[in-house]
Amino acid sequence: METVLRPLTVVGGSVVLTALIGWATDLLLRKADARHSETPLWDLLRRARVPYQTVLCAALLRGSYDQAQLLQEHRVGVGRTLTLVLIGAAAWLVVRIASAVVETSYTRYARHHRDPARVRRVRTQVSLIMRVVSAVVGVLAVAAMLLTFPAMRAAGASLLASAGILGIVAGVAAQSTLANLFAGLQIAFGDMVRLGDTVVVDGEWGTVEEITLTFLTVRTWDERRITMPVSYFTSKPFENWSRGTPEMTGTVYWHVDHTAPIEAMRGRLQDILRECPAWDGRAYSLAVTDSTPNTIQVRALVTAKDSDDIWTVRVTVREQMIKWLCAEHPYALPRVNTGDAIPPPRG
Repeated sequence: METVLRPLTVVGGSVVLTALIGWATDLLLRKADARHSETPLWDLLRRARVPYQTVLCAALLRGSYDQAQLLQEHRVGVGRTLTLVLIGAAAWLVVRIASAVVETSYTRYARHHRDPARVRRVRTQVSLIMRVVSAVVGVLAVAAMLLTFPAMRAAGASLLASAGILGIVAGVAAQSTLANLFAGLQIAFGDMVRLGDTVVVDGEWGTVEEITLTFLTVRTWDERRITMPVSYFTSKPFENWSRGTPEMTGTVYWHVDHTAPIEAMRGRLQDILRECPAWDGRAYSLAVTDSTPNTIQVRALVTAKDSDDIWTVRVTVREQMIKWLCAEHPYALPRVNTGDAIPPPRG
C-alpha cells in the first residue's frame, strides 16, 4: 500500500503545490496590474505563467523524485528528463521576463516621445535586442542540456582543444552569415534604417516591415514583400525618405504648347492645392524648365507631410491641371505641326 500511496502523494502534492503557487502569483500580478495601470509590465509578466508553473512543477518533481520511489529501474532516465525539462522551462521563463521588461521600457519611451522617427529607431533596437537575448539564452540552455550527459562532459576537453581550428573553419564557411549578423547590429544601433521607414532599394519603393539580424523585409506599394540581406544596406547606397523629418517635396511635369497660359496655370495650381487635403500648405511653385521646337516643359513643386500624401498631391495636381487645360485652354495642349512637302528641284 505504501508503494502506491507514496508516489501518488509526491506527484500529486507537487502538482497541487504548483497550481496553488501559480494561482497566488497570478493573483498578485493582477492586483499589481490593476493598481499600476499606467505600465503594462504586470500584464506582460502574467503571460509567463505557463513557463513559471512548468519550472515549479519540474523543480518539485526533480527534488522529490528520490522519495517517490517511482520507476526505480528507470531512475537515471527519468531524473535526466526532468532536468532537461527544468532547463528548457527556465530558459523559456527568462525570455518571457526579458521580453516583458524590454516591451515595458519601449512603451514608456514611446509614450513620452512624440517624434515618430525616434520611436521607430527604438522599436528597431528593441526588436533586435530581443532576438539577441533569445538566441543567447537558447544557446546557453542547449549547452546546459548537453552537459547533463556524461559523454558530453568527457568530450569537453577535446572540443576545447580543437575550438581554435573549428572557429577558423566556421568563420570562413559562414563569412556571409557573420557579415549579415554584424550588419544587423550596425543597422540597429547606427540608426541607418528603422521599422516603418519609407525606402527605395533597387528602384523599388516601399516600407520597412521587418528587420532581423540577417535579413530585412520591405513591403512595396503593391503589397509585395522584398526580402534582402541586411548587409545590402551597409554596403550599397539606398534612399531613405523617412530620414530626419518625413516632410517631402514632389514635382509634377507637363509638356504644353508654347502658347500655354503660364500665369493662369499658376493660379489654377493654387486653387487645386487649396482643395486638396493632402497638401500641407508649406509651399508650391510653377515654372517653365525646358523647351523644345514643339513644346515647353512646365514643372510644379508641391509639398506634403509624408511620402503617402506627396503621392496623392502629385496625382491630383496632374489630373486636375490636364482636365482644366482641356476644358478651358485646349490650344495649350501639345500639337503636331504639319505642312506640304516641298518637291526637290528638277535637273
